[in-house]
Amino acid sequence: MKIVKNILNVEGHLNSFKGVCFLVLSSYLFTSCMDKRHPGRIYMPDMAYSRAYEAYATNNLKNEGINYIPSPVQGTISRGDLFPYTLPDDSNGYKMSSGVKDPLPLLNAADLSEAQRLYNINCAICHGVNLDAQGPMATSGKVGGIANLQLDQYKALPIGTMFHVTTYGKGNMGSYASQLSKKQRWMVVQYVKSQQAKQSASTTDSTKVAGKDSTASTAKK
Repeated sequence: MKIVKNILNVEGHLNSFKGVCFLVLSSYLFTSCMDKRHPGRIYMPDMAYSRAYEAYATNNLKNEGINYIPSPVQGTISRGDLFPYTLPDDSNGYKMSSGVKDPLPLLNAADLSEAQRLYNINCAICHGVNLDAQGPMATSGKVGGIANLQLDQYKALPIGTMFHVTTYGKGNMGSYASQLSKKQRWMVVQYVKSQQAKQSASTTDSTKVAGKDSTASTAKK
């Protein structure tokens, strides 16, 4: 009987000890989550408390033995981006640009509408909505020498050269490389060329109609 009582006493002490341990552990876990600023031990502190650096800002990571490359690897391009435009911004680059081909397929209706929107935002202020150099900056007289893109000399301008000009600028026109991506610049140039083609077709049709009218009037006489 004594042995049984001793065993029961031991079990009772063990249960009491387990109860005390459970209470202590529960209290610890509960209190450790009270302060969100100090949640206790962190498994990966570098993930929880990352060292924030501004992009392209100077830092000492290299001296600390941390491999960090702030700029893209040379020779690489962003996923989905076009190949870099490598012609230089000089007279030779301008001449060579005539041989540059449009890397984009023919724009569909949705892309052409987007290209028109980009043109109206960035170009129409000078060149005008109708490409006639009658934009607000031109009509106000604040900027001179704005190209009338309806003229034959600009209709004959190669699409690559037009892209070169939008990339680097020419004369009073500045570069639009910071406002428009390469794809957007090609879209705008393709839109301008499509509008020039429509205007040329319209002029040709009106000339034919005028010729028919003059022939008819001559025949009546």
